[in-house]
Amino acid sequence: MESPNITPLFDRKLLAIRRNRAARGYRSVAFLKERAVADVCERLDFINRRFEQALDIGSHGGFLAEAIARHRNLCDKIGALAECDISPAMLRQRPGAPFLADEDHMPLAPQSLDLIVSTLGLHWVNDVPGFMAQTRLALRPDGLLLVTFLGGRTLQELRTCLAEAETESYGEATARVSPFADAQDGAHLLQRAGFALPVADSDVVTVRYTNLFGLFRDIQAMGESAAFFQKPRHPLTRRIIARAAGLYQANHADPDGKVRATFELITLTGWAPHESQQKPLARGSAKMRLADALGTREIPTGEKPPG
Repeated sequence: MESPNITPLFDRKLLAIRRNRAARGYRSVAFLKERAVADVCERLDFINRRFEQALDIGSHGGFLAEAIARHRNLCDKIGALAECDISPAMLRQRPGAPFLADEDHMPLAPQSLDLIVSTLGLHWVNDVPGFMAQTRLALRPDGLLLVTFLGGRTLQELRTCLAEAETESYGEATARVSPFADAQDGAHLLQRAGFALPVADSDVVTVRYTNLFGLFRDIQAMGESAAFFQKPRHPLTRRIIARAAGLYQANHADPDGKVRATFELITLTGWAPHESQQKPLARGSAKMRLADALGTREIPTGEKPPG
């Protein structure tokens, strides 16, 4: 549920429109989605427990369900898997009864789920703390949240080239690429929402293109074009795009002339608290002093170290 004091950064209706347009050809450019889903499945494979009720938020045509079906071990670990997405066109690609839902207003009942997965959707959410708090409340004790989203290094080359090209023309740069959080931000969000055993890690993917326009085509085909709620002050003209393409080629090309684009996938893992989970040791309960373990002499407070 979106907090009343949150000013929307993203236009969710525009995002849904772009996802609808991208739905038909999405699988041809789904390399990031497939990588994120494969990572989620690998993590689930190492967890020795069964999740009776699971939810895939932002299913994009059922990539997670298809991946689970290919892994017999995961089929045994996951009971019922519900799917939802903001795009009706994406949902129409799936049999069964996936439901329409917006991450900013998720219809989740308290303690109704054992597993919640979200891949490549969180970076479009306006009220991220609210989303995390709602998923935490929707999980039963010892339930698991797995979220993968685009991180801060994503499209860093494109961001700098567009900013430089715009500054040359207008004397200032306008936000053209969405802001992305980093792994540290993600870990803080998990802790703030009350998740136990929070973990955040990063996977950097480098993709090569013939030129900047190939990257533009993939971003559009993914339905990942910028969807800011407030429209930019200045138009993105052909002249600025051409200048950005030249800067991109000059600064981010390999010897063969192809240019690099960075995508960072950050994965957050958090558990709904349960008494069976490992707890940190109480302060002062250590069996051995750190100085003894390191083979050094402990220096009392106020004493200067030797040398």
